[in-house]
Amino acid sequence: MARPGVVGHGEWRQTRQRLERIVAVAGDDRSIRGAVLEQIRRVIPFDHHVWVGTDPVTSVGASPLAAVPSLGDLPSLIRLKYLTSVNRWTGLPADRAVTLVEATGGDLGRSRLWLELLGGYGVRDVASAVFGDRHGCWGFLDLWRGGPFSAAEVDFLTGILPALTRSLRLNAAATFTVPVAAAAPDGPAVLLLTDTLESGARTPRTDAQLRALLPTPAGRAPVPAVALNVAAQLLAVEAGIDSHEPSARLHQAGGRWVEVRAARLDAEPDRGATIAVTIEPTTPARRVEIYCRTLGLTPRETELVGRLVSGADTRETARALGIGEQTVNDHLRAVFAKSGVNSRRQLIANATG
Repeated sequence: MARPGVVGHGEWRQTRQRLERIVAVAGDDRSIRGAVLEQIRRVIPFDHHVWVGTDPVTSVGASPLAAVPSLGDLPSLIRLKYLTSVNRWTGLPADRAVTLVEATGGDLGRSRLWLELLGGYGVRDVASAVFGDRHGCWGFLDLWRGGPFSAAEVDFLTGILPALTRSLRLNAAATFTVPVAAAAPDGPAVLLLTDTLESGARTPRTDAQLRALLPTPAGRAPVPAVALNVAAQLLAVEAGIDSHEPSARLHQAGGRWVEVRAARLDAEPDRGATIAVTIEPTTPARRVEIYCRTLGLTPRETELVGRLVSGADTRETARALGIGEQTVNDHLRAVFAKSGVNSRRQLIANATG
C-alpha cells in the first residue's frame, strides 16, 4: 500500500522537467501516458490508476490505460464511475487536481463509487485530474491510494496539467496525418449489454473491432472497455447524472477513426441485455469536428474548414462567412500553419479521411 513519501524540492523540479521532455515529443499516446505515470510515481506514490482518454466533445471515455485490483470488477467500476456525481470528471475544474477527501469533506461514503467498490479495495483517497482546455475534454486521471494525498502532491499534479493536456490534444491531431489504410471488409460490430454492463450477444466482427481498439494478449478475450464506457454514459443520462450523448470517437489504427455508440433496445431492464453498443467508422462530418478541435482551431477557422470540406471555393466561402476573400486566405494560412499542410487538398484529405 503506497504511502506519502518525503520528496525534496529538487526532485519535484527534476521530475517535472522530465515530464515536460516526455510530452514535448509526439508519439504513441498510450506509451506516453505510461511514461508519464512512471515519472509521477517517483514523487507521488499510488497503488492503482485509471487514465482515460475521452472524446473531447462528449467527454465519454474512449481510450483507457489502467491498473486496477480486479479486471472482473471492471463493469462495476466503470458503471459506478459514471453514476457517481461526487468527484465526477465532468464536474471537476480543468485548472487544478482534486482529492476525494477534499470533495467529500472527509466523508468518503458520499461517493457511491467509494462506498460500493473502492472502499473494499482499501482505497482511502483518490487524486483526480481532468485534462481540459477550450477545445474540449481530452481525458481524466484517477490515482488511488490507501492514505490521503498531501497538498504538495495535489499542487504537483495541478502544475503539470497544462503540458499533459496539450500533449493529449496534439497526439490526437497527429493521427489525422497518417494516410487512412483500407479497412478489411467488415460486418456490423454490435455488442449487447445488461444494465449492470455484463456482456451478452455480439455480432461476429465485434471481438476483432474491440481488439483493434484495445490490444489484448493472444488467447485472452478482448476487453470491451470503450463499449462499457459509452453504455455507462447511457445509464448516467437516464439517471440524470450527466447530459452528454453516449458516444465516443477514437483513433483505431492507420489513420482510421471510429465511433462507439450506445442505445437502449428495450425500456424494461429486467429482460436481459437491453443496451446495444455499435462500433462503426466515423462519418466525415463527425471526423472533421474532432480534427478541428485537435488542431486548436478558432470557431471561425473551424467554420472555414467546414466550408472547404463541403466543396466551397474562396468566393463562396467569403460570401457565406460575410468576410472578404483576402480574410478567407488569411484564415486559411493560419489553418495551414496549425495543421502542418500547405494545400487545401491535403487539409481536406486529413480532415475527412
